[in-house]
Amino acid sequence: MTDRLILDEFVPFLLSVTSNRVSGRIATAYESLFGLSIPEWRLITVIAEGQATTQAEIGERTRMDKVTVSRAAIALTQRGLLERSPNSQDRRSHHLMLSAAGRTLYAEVAPKAKELEARIFSRFSVDEVARFTAMLRRIDVVAGERD
Repeated sequence: MTDRLILDEFVPFLLSVTSNRVSGRIATAYESLFGLSIPEWRLITVIAEGQATTQAEIGERTRMDKVTVSRAAIALTQRGLLERSPNSQDRRSHHLMLSAAGRTLYAEVAPKAKELEARIFSRFSVDEVARFTAMLRRIDVVAGERD
């Protein structure tokens, strides 16, 4: 039976399981240190990287669904970490930006994120991590193509 699927040899399964393990480790750290969920951290980071952005743009960038992005945005706004302003291009949406408290939190969390990344990948060479990152980007492109 050559068409048999063995999960421990199925790359999409391995990628998913590993991603869940890494995300879980990060989630535990962010929750205990800063009271942030993974979606909340992703919103803060995406917004910190650029200009004010909409929830739809965040969803597209992070591949998170609308409900997850909306809940995270509401929670962060209630905590005073995000500010919302009307979107003149689309009255149904708002631009999100970090408040002063959000920028302060980002400045505290970002170094911790880099430390955790360094710890997870410490057993790999710089070249291995670069190749792995490039491969992930290529996989993302291929997975996003329509058949």
